Amino acid sequence: MMHTTLTTRRLGTTDMEITTVGFGAWAIGGGDWAFGWGPQDDEQSLATIRYAIERGINWIDTAAVYGLGHSEELVRRALEDIPATERPYIFTKCGLVWNESDRMAAPRQVLRPESIRRECEASLGRLGVGRIDLYQFHWPDETGTAVEDSWAEMIRLVEEGKVRAAGVSNFDVPLLERCESLRHVDSLQPPFSLIRRHAAERTIPWCAAHGTGVIVYSPMQSGLLTDRFSEERVKALPEDDWRRRSSDFNPPKLRRNLALRDRLKPVAQRRGVTVAEIAIAWTLAWPGVTAAIVGARTPEQVDGWIDAGSIELTGDDLEEIAKA
Repeated sequence: MMHTTLTTRRLGTTDMEITTVGFGAWAIGGGDWAFGWGPQDDEQSLATIRYAIERGINWIDTAAVYGLGHSEELVRRALEDIPATERPYIFTKCGLVWNESDRMAAPRQVLRPESIRRECEASLGRLGVGRIDLYQFHWPDETGTAVEDSWAEMIRLVEEGKVRAAGVSNFDVPLLERCESLRHVDSLQPPFSLIRRHAAERTIPWCAAHGTGVIVYSPMQSGLLTDRFSEERVKALPEDDWRRRSSDFNPPKLRRNLALRDRLKPVAQRRGVTVAEIAIAWTLAWPGVTAAIVGARTPEQVDGWIDAGSIELTGDDLEEIAKA
């Protein structure tokens, strides 16, 4: 496994020590699908992944649905020239099944056992690996499949050596408990940020009590909690950028969200860091959180958040943020 000088934490009860910030590969999937981020240059994406690894990031989080397979393929290309012993962990997800004849149709939430296995084999091929380090259910099933049947298939994939650790994303406590009754849930991936704080109420505490690692996603709320974001930038987003349709990026929420971002600026200036790093550090300071997924589309964006994992917010910092 690659060596890193960045801060690490153990992922739940697994044997993986992961950096407290990891590279999120959603945006590099590009545009032209239901939840794309607009056009993205592949060569720039490859350079960004490699730069994040050079800076010490030791895990990449992707999903089959990102770019409808394209993100996973880019991860393979970015890592293929790196010796196996120096590669980062690869985390990916299944359960969002897209329509090959209509790329802009919203993917369906499918966790049928046969679909999970088919997706796993496809991801192994696109990633060019023999085992996925962390395989996760992306969203709860909407086909009527019992979660016990879905999780039993995940268990089989672990037993067969195709999956190292098994996790879920966007699951609530009742679903977590049903999975836990069959096999330990190694990790949960919930949305968590200063704007979207619901996971702190029940799911993160449940994970802390059960030894389940927590990898939060969208700690910068998809760019809103960064120094340069503005109403003008929203208007300039490409037509196929999903954020144009999000309520967080439209009135009345947009101005309220940017006002919260502005309240973070004094804390960031006092600490000599970026607003984005403060936003990420806040999620990492929450009891039970292991790490945060942070996206980047350029090497410069990596530099804007990579030191978040080493920031220890003081009581005064946390109080000021809480008031904001």
